[in-house]
Amino acid sequence: MNQTRPRCVISSALASIRRRLNQYKIEIDPHTLGANGGIFRSVKEVHDRDGSPIAGEGLKRIAKFYKIEEAIRGQSAEQRKAARQEQTKPLMDDFEIWLKTQRSRSSAKAGLGEKLSYIAKYMGGLKLFLDDGSVEMDSNIVERAIRPIALNRKNALFAGHDEGGRTWARIASLIETCKLNDVEPYAYLKATLEAIAAGHPSARTDELMPWSFDKKD
Repeated sequence: MNQTRPRCVISSALASIRRRLNQYKIEIDPHTLGANGGIFRSVKEVHDRDGSPIAGEGLKRIAKFYKIEEAIRGQSAEQRKAARQEQTKPLMDDFEIWLKTQRSRSSAKAGLGEKLSYIAKYMGGLKLFLDDGSVEMDSNIVERAIRPIALNRKNALFAGHDEGGRTWARIASLIETCKLNDVEPYAYLKATLEAIAAGHPSARTDELMPWSFDKKD
């Protein structure tokens, strides 16, 4: 079994994901699904538009997070978590204090004030990656992976019906997840469908995930 850190892409609608997770009593907030990239970009938008020195300072602080992530990319989940706790967490704590101070000095109705309030509202989700080395700091990798799917989304109009659309999304998710894990999609799908046809136990579904696929098969 391939023991590398799982990486996956979900291309189906968020509402559908929520419904499936709710079956297992798992609560999910869409802003904890790797939305940090969008949160950080909102600061850049203000800086690019207004040249705000406050936004500029925010970008410098955020850049330090990315510098650490770049240095630990490819390491194990345990190593990434340890590095984040040692290096990133103190910076994030300072960022949170800085954010609170700047919010008190900015009008909540101004462009910058709105962005800062938005970040503060979802600070809990923003910090999730600090305690889980298998989680990416933002969703940029996934966004890049699903961009071809998004550009090709008009094809979904020909799915025939709702279930056809959901099936299309599941297959697209599996194919893109294979790519992220350096697995050849056709080989994976062929082996997986053959295993299911042969009666693979439903209780061992994890063994059929792309990151568990033996590339030698």
